[in-house]
Amino acid sequence: MSRTMTRAQLSESIYQEVGLSRNESAELLEMVLEEISAALVRGEAVKISSFGSFSVRQKGERIGRNPKTGEEVPIRPRKVLVFRASQLLKARIRGEKISADADRDLDIPDAQPPSGYSSSVIDKIREEIGE
Repeated sequence: MSRTMTRAQLSESIYQEVGLSRNESAELLEMVLEEISAALVRGEAVKISSFGSFSVRQKGERIGRNPKTGEEVPIRPRKVLVFRASQLLKARIRGEKISADADRDLDIPDAQPPSGYSSSVIDKIREEIGE
């Protein structure tokens, strides 16, 4: 039986680990997910150090086959989302020992929250990490 991590659980984890309020934690999660989504819609790749990268790939038209009837069917061109896990994430999943060098901290550049979001969340995060 597989378990699924939900937005609510991610938000709760942020609340417990970072110390923001539950509302601010949910807002932060939404900001991150919205920024990732917007970048992918714009056709940009999203790389998250020590985790992996997301990109959108264009697939061309091709001929497929209906498995029941064997009839050839054209498959239209489309865009697909691709995720490629980092070597570090793959090693963690396999349960391999990870060196301290490989698990480095992420650099968080100066960022502005998307419109409609409070800048207090980013201010609190910067305060937590000592910027």
